[in-house]
Amino acid sequence: MASILYIGGTGTISTACVRHSLERGDDVAILHRGTTGRAVPDGVREYFADVRDAGAVREALGYAEFDAVADFLSFVPDDLAPHLELLGARTGQYLFVSSASAYQKPPAHVPVTERTPLDNPFWQYSRDKIASEEFLAASGVPFTIVRPSHTYDERMIPTLGKWTDISRLRDGRPVIVHGDGTSLWTITHADDVAVAITGLLANPRALGEDFTVTGDHAPTWNQIYGWIADAAGVDEPDLVHVASETIAAFVPHFGPTLLGDKAHSMLFDNAKVTALVPEFTTTVTFDEGARRIVEHYDAHPDAQRTDADLDALFDRIAAHARTAG
Repeated sequence: MASILYIGGTGTISTACVRHSLERGDDVAILHRGTTGRAVPDGVREYFADVRDAGAVREALGYAEFDAVADFLSFVPDDLAPHLELLGARTGQYLFVSSASAYQKPPAHVPVTERTPLDNPFWQYSRDKIASEEFLAASGVPFTIVRPSHTYDERMIPTLGKWTDISRLRDGRPVIVHGDGTSLWTITHADDVAVAITGLLANPRALGEDFTVTGDHAPTWNQIYGWIADAAGVDEPDLVHVASETIAAFVPHFGPTLLGDKAHSMLFDNAKVTALVPEFTTTVTFDEGARRIVEHYDAHPDAQRTDADLDALFDRIAAHARTAG
């Protein structure tokens, strides 16, 4: 049994990791503000603090020590620095959750491996993750880096418009799909990613290493939207294909995530992580994942939030695309 501290512990991936750590018999603690809408499982010790407040974190944790720390909430080196100062000497492993979006865009070769350069000129988020990886590697703290790709659970809708898209599908209105919809996109359920990450925690063979943790399920975007439509009870979805650059012109904040990630066919080689965690595999494909998502939102009407501004922009984009076509 290992003692594990999750910095975060209530997000899409970390919730699944906490649950899987408990199933493995680990002594699990989480550090968070306590404001999440997700229930914390029985048996988890909770430390309450704003993770950006170094003094509050120090007071909350006291002199606690851990076999491993898994950090889901650091995005820039300045986030990492106080945690490493406080916990670096109190843990045998600091696992940093980076992002597969940090890999070269567009990719020169697929599948992407850990040897693929880290270089994303389109997305600041990815460049910040790269800088954080470099900061951690130079810190002297025993580390492991993991790079998940697009990871979801029943609350995480992977399309551009989230619930707005499902609402539009059910209303028979056009739904925007970037590109021609045929690019391949690796999408992985959080329960599967959790198997890999928990298998690396407190694992001495993982120290000083980086791992791609993405699974091997890579449907097209047309399939992803089609499965969501099917789960929503829509037989003939009205999908409008629009160039990513055009979508970014209408909705600028979509630009980095499209041009810096989703517009490219992204396939990954997970051989390095499966060598250490052979049980890591894809058990939930997105046809099943889409069904779980729609069931969750149908059971929670309060979560069905349509973005009125985005809804109007989608109408404009669809009209532009059809006029141009």
